[in-house]
Amino acid sequence: MNTSIRPRFPRLLAATALAAALVVASVTTSAGDGAQNSCDPAPRDLQISYQPIEHSPNASSVRTALTINNNDGSCTLGDNWELFFNFVRQPVAVVAGEAGDDARQELAAQGLEVSRADTAESGDYYVLRPTEDFEPLDPGEAREVDFLVQLWTIHKTDAPQGYHISYDGAPPHWVPGKALLDPTDPAQTTAFSGDVRPVESSATRFEENTAQLIELDLADRIQPRPLSVTEGKGTLRLDNRFEILHPAELDAEAGYLRSALGDVLEGEFPRNEGKSKRIISLSIDPELDVDGSGSVDPEGYTLDVGKHDIEIVGADPAGVLYGIQTLRQLIPVSVYEQAATGAKAKRAELPRGTISDAPLFGFRGLHIDVGRHFESKETILKFLDLMAFSKLNTLHIGLTNDEGWRLEIPGLPELTEFGARRGFDLDEDEMLHMGLGSGNDLLPGDNIEGKPRDRQEANLGRVPSFQGMEQATANLVGKGTGHYTVDDFVEILEYAAERHIDVYPELNFPAHARSSVQAMERRYERLKDEDPEAAEQFRLLDPDDEAEYRSVQAYNDNMINVCRQSSYDFLQKVVDEVAVMYDMAGAELTRIHLGGDEPPGPDRWQKSPICQENPDTAGKSDAELWDLFMGRWHEIALSVAGTTTGWEEILTVGSAPELPGYAPMAWQNVWGWGLEELAYQFANEGREVILAHATNLYLDLAYNKDPDEPGYYWAAYVDEESTFTYQPFNVYANAVEDRWGNPFTPNPGWEQLTEEGKANILGLEAQLWGENAKAPEIREYQAFPRLLGVAERAWVRDTPSPDEMDEHWDVWLNTLGQVTLPLLSFYPAVGLPDVGVNYRIPLPGAEIDDDGLLTANVRNPGLKLEYSSTGGRHWSAYPGPTPVGSSALVRTVAPDGRTSRIAPVDVENWEAGNAYHAWSVVRYRGELFNAKQPHIAQEGVTPATAPELWRLLQ
Repeated sequence: MNTSIRPRFPRLLAATALAAALVVASVTTSAGDGAQNSCDPAPRDLQISYQPIEHSPNASSVRTALTINNNDGSCTLGDNWELFFNFVRQPVAVVAGEAGDDARQELAAQGLEVSRADTAESGDYYVLRPTEDFEPLDPGEAREVDFLVQLWTIHKTDAPQGYHISYDGAPPHWVPGKALLDPTDPAQTTAFSGDVRPVESSATRFEENTAQLIELDLADRIQPRPLSVTEGKGTLRLDNRFEILHPAELDAEAGYLRSALGDVLEGEFPRNEGKSKRIISLSIDPELDVDGSGSVDPEGYTLDVGKHDIEIVGADPAGVLYGIQTLRQLIPVSVYEQAATGAKAKRAELPRGTISDAPLFGFRGLHIDVGRHFESKETILKFLDLMAFSKLNTLHIGLTNDEGWRLEIPGLPELTEFGARRGFDLDEDEMLHMGLGSGNDLLPGDNIEGKPRDRQEANLGRVPSFQGMEQATANLVGKGTGHYTVDDFVEILEYAAERHIDVYPELNFPAHARSSVQAMERRYERLKDEDPEAAEQFRLLDPDDEAEYRSVQAYNDNMINVCRQSSYDFLQKVVDEVAVMYDMAGAELTRIHLGGDEPPGPDRWQKSPICQENPDTAGKSDAELWDLFMGRWHEIALSVAGTTTGWEEILTVGSAPELPGYAPMAWQNVWGWGLEELAYQFANEGREVILAHATNLYLDLAYNKDPDEPGYYWAAYVDEESTFTYQPFNVYANAVEDRWGNPFTPNPGWEQLTEEGKANILGLEAQLWGENAKAPEIREYQAFPRLLGVAERAWVRDTPSPDEMDEHWDVWLNTLGQVTLPLLSFYPAVGLPDVGVNYRIPLPGAEIDDDGLLTANVRNPGLKLEYSSTGGRHWSAYPGPTPVGSSALVRTVAPDGRTSRIAPVDVENWEAGNAYHAWSVVRYRGELFNAKQPHIAQEGVTPATAPELWRLLQ
């Protein structure tokens, strides 16, 4: 059987400045007729790569190449192995119907079969096995498997993740994996015939980066932009001569200010000692009216930086804190930078002036999903401080989902001992099976052996910068395991309360509940023999239910049974224990998020004997059972919380029950899906609504159509322009194109928001889902700068109209580039040791004219650029248009020295070919092979002649 490694590119190029030294050989290898060696290849000497080849025109599937490289010098890969992996896309061979049959036959012809890996056959976990027709893979051989999967693969985060192999049923070992994608090949980057969105490149960015460097006034140097600013003359020197004067009710705010100043300046900044002549005064004016409307402005403040003193007056303690946050932004970035080196400045020169400010919305939220991937307590604390810095006041923490339960509940140890753990456990006796490509990160405890020793090894030799997709995230990096203890959660609540941030938990039911359903089954198994009554007490499923379904995430067992009294006893137990934690923290449990999203169906409980036998549920339709459950769940939550919220499906799956005190969270406004007006319909009906529109507020979605951007794109591509230009009261103005880049015109018949409805918009909430959030750095990359745009639209009262937005956008880009991003480079989270934020550094735009002159720009004026005309051997500061020849590399440099991803640039329509394409060939080949493999000719490529190419080839 002859096999070959074929480069997936539309053409190979002759001489270019980047590729002239590189000869790319398409190598054919043969399995040969020799006898199979009696040993198994070492897992680390195997390597799996995945790459799309061609998408179907109707968006049904994509043909891919799953390449198995046997780099072992002596052992043959025979027929005694099983290769496990997680995959967001279903292999077509596992689905029912003609397409599945055809795909299974295609795999069988290659001596392979694929199926769901776990006993339950539930979720995104798969196994690839050889059949008796599999031809052994000899040492040094590579085999390309033709692999058909559903939908599309146009980002590297669409690829399979977390490969691990088992020989003869032994414990599995990690196998290094790579996601490959050529950005210049339309067959790989076009999801289907209707996908017209171009892949981002240096050329497209160059056209888009139109903002010019401008001088910012004081108002535009503050994020979010304040309501009113009167600039004074000169500066005030802030140093250790200042004392903080405050009433007892502002003791916490004064402590926060003292800690914040002490992070960056020398001095003690004592409180209420009466020894200093220079004062920072904090006070409350309960009648404070910052906008002159004649009414009090909750959370409003005034900040006056005078000749000798500083005065902050708030309408309430929260307003005082926001005045402090504005004061922190007046401290020059150079002071923060100096403090980051360990040498605090003695003084800071603050611009004098008076600032008056108050928010548009009382609800300004961020949702962090820790169910899919867990995040440490420290990461949540840092985000809370960054939220306060951005003047956001609500954290929605998603504690439960199919893939994990993340909060200790006293009396129900299985929720965390089982439901908070993931690993190789096909029967799920001790933990949930592997999900989303992760178990217990790189630590032991998930039954996978030989894992990478550190992130660098997981990233296949390069220290990850997390400025885009990293191969480490396909190689077991990610906290599939983890939970908060009671003490952890109490500390989070206390830390949030000090920053006037309301934390409310999401306990997602009745769907997305697999972790709790299976955990309570383990409790049942533990107790059924010794105490059958106790075993049934909190059981969540009907073991005789014959319902068949697949959730969006491919689970077939993730719904609780709504006809069991034990389901409601479980919910009551959980919320009672959560309420105790809030009491311990001295925090108010203002609301509970009920979940309610994405229930699989259409039939959910119709085949449950318990439902048929229960007189309260017998004969009811699924919609009626849905309403019954939501009514009871809502009442249980209200027994401990002031209000509830939940996803919009709570009102759309059934018959829209009243649920007094419930505010829907509207998210499905994807242009063309038919639910674009739902949020406004709810508000106009008199319901309070929280805006969570996916097209503009989902921060986990990819920034753009660069294959190296992490995230999905099912709703749209979301960047900081999406969040900054969002129109809360006229969301249709944002409907310019659909998710595939086609022009889109809003339906003139869509329901408009009335003035009465406008009053029912509580606020807006950004969503940071966790499927691809496998490291704290990724969370920060996803959130910033996009979250800053959310903060603008949630806080600033005068939302620019669509006609005004371009001008405001250009100014805000300057605010980010000149002030906010440099500050975040050295930002000290108050009360924590962590300094700096891994915000996304924008890639440059660039072009080279026919005379070899390089011109480059950046989205955020104020950030610096570097270029290289030597293939990366030397980098120089970009001084302006400069001669480079026919090609160059460019990158953006953050004030802390971090850089963006490298962007190649070439002469358009250059006779010798496209250097961007050549760069992609080199990058592709460098990712596919390493220095130990003989499959690539490196004639002329040396560390001296082409260091960047050489590095990629290693």
